[in-house]
Amino acid sequence: MIKGNFIDNLPKVYGIYTGGFLAFIIIMSIAEQMGMTAKTIGICFVAFTVAIYAIIGYLSRTAQADAYYVAGRQVPTVFNGMATAADWMSGASFVAMAGGIYFKGYGYMALLVGWTGGYVLVASLLAPYLRKFGCYTVPDFIGTRYGGNLTRFLAVVVLTVASFTYVTAQINATGTIASVALDIPFQYAVYVGLVSILLCSMLGGMRGVTWTQVAQYIVLIIAYLLPVFWISNKMGAGFFPHFMLADEVARIGELEQQFGFIKNSAADLANVPKGLAGITKAHSAVNASPWAFISLALAMMMGTASLPHVMMRYFTTPSVKAARKSVGWSLFFIFLLYSSAPMLATLSKLSLIDPSLPTGIIGKSIAEVQAIDWYQNWNQANLMFVSDFNGNGTLELNEFFMGGKAVVLATPEIAGLPYVISGLVAAGGMAAAMSTADGLILAIANAISHDVYYKIIDPKAETAKRLVVARVLLVVIGFAGATIAAMEIQGILGSVIWAFDFAMSGLFFPLVLGVWWKRANREGAIAGMALGLISGAGYLIWVRTGGSGFLGITQLTFGIFGSAVSLVAMVVVSLITSEPSAATQRMVDEVRVPSGKSILGKQH
Repeated sequence: MIKGNFIDNLPKVYGIYTGGFLAFIIIMSIAEQMGMTAKTIGICFVAFTVAIYAIIGYLSRTAQADAYYVAGRQVPTVFNGMATAADWMSGASFVAMAGGIYFKGYGYMALLVGWTGGYVLVASLLAPYLRKFGCYTVPDFIGTRYGGNLTRFLAVVVLTVASFTYVTAQINATGTIASVALDIPFQYAVYVGLVSILLCSMLGGMRGVTWTQVAQYIVLIIAYLLPVFWISNKMGAGFFPHFMLADEVARIGELEQQFGFIKNSAADLANVPKGLAGITKAHSAVNASPWAFISLALAMMMGTASLPHVMMRYFTTPSVKAARKSVGWSLFFIFLLYSSAPMLATLSKLSLIDPSLPTGIIGKSIAEVQAIDWYQNWNQANLMFVSDFNGNGTLELNEFFMGGKAVVLATPEIAGLPYVISGLVAAGGMAAAMSTADGLILAIANAISHDVYYKIIDPKAETAKRLVVARVLLVVIGFAGATIAAMEIQGILGSVIWAFDFAMSGLFFPLVLGVWWKRANREGAIAGMALGLISGAGYLIWVRTGGSGFLGITQLTFGIFGSAVSLVAMVVVSLITSEPSAATQRMVDEVRVPSGKSILGKQH
């Protein structure tokens, strides 16, 4: 029996939860040995974990604004670090990033550098100061720091564009996993994923999302690391494979040379399902030059420091000091997964192309490969495809195609692990996508309900009415995101990268200069947000419709162009218009003091 305050008992509560989850894995392993089907195991894993998250969300229900918007500002640093890591490690991190490295080469590690390095900017430039400010949302800071409803509204617009782009990718990931685990069409599975997401966030807001995300982190980190260590040990790369990465990459290079590479003709590729790529010596534009790598890493760093759902997590800590410590814990928990993604991509490719391994398929007959159970399962899900292009009956290096989303999800099956591990990975991917989607939908709904409805439309609205508006918005935004995700306009990883670019185009410099430059004023912030977002979006459209980019800025790094325009516009307009009031400048000075009461206090 657990007695006393819930916060004081958090280690015990989540210790029991972790033990229970490990016991569930063991039970499923026994059930598999006794003949439980793979489909039933997948359904059990997804249903069990989603049910747990829903129960946590229900138990965290609240009717208090402080609890709904910022979890009562009482989340301890270690647990906030875990919640932030779950919020951060999206479906892109869990499902798509290893696939990006697998198909596009190690230039895609610029994403790892940028996403992790972004937390250095968060810790040094923003998180402690926004926590000292005492706001509920990022537009809350923008609107109060610069003054005026237009600044607040523009911040909501940027937040919504970036977060909505991001959330469609997360619902795409939940749909992919639900489609495979439940054996239903993707177009319906996205709505199953949406219902799962809303169960966690609708009643408890940030409080419900916080405690659910801690539970989701435990699931996703076990689900990601266990297969890596198991496969590595099984393949002879050592139990802790990270130190052997260079050797394994060299082995892949040798095998690619040994098999040779035949370029597919346009006629060959016309038969390949949309969205699948081949096991080839593929290299993306990221590898083209040092600037291409650096610019992508830089865009991801600045985008990290601009994303509202990341900033919101640091509004939940008890103090400014706790916010800074929480960033450190976030980095640690994120590192555990990010350091393993390149290894997983490497082990996955080796298990397919190394003929010395029993799982290797290159060089086997086409008919033999098509008869493998895991190939049939993933082929039915439209995530794998083989074809005998040269007619010799043998599978060549350029005749096997796979979707990027399948690299993480299918590797346990390919490597010959018990199916219970595949069920675990599906549950982990679901947890990663759900945790980020929870935070994103909540960020949009909270910003619109608090900063548009309460601060602009109806300042006298009672708390109960504000929370009803926030919950209705959760449903509407989620449904819209699922509908867009069902169209599959862009892949998971591409959508996520665009979200970072949108966020940095409109918000990075208004946030940073709002803390560090007292001369920044309302007119400058308006110009910076509006022109930054418009120019960044315009550059993306121009490149996507055939325009030639300049200075090496691509559709993946258009935020560099947008943020540069934002900075110039903000500085120039601020300098040619009147400086902020003395009260505002004193407030900015006070924000930088790492102790004392929050600036906003009880203004909400």
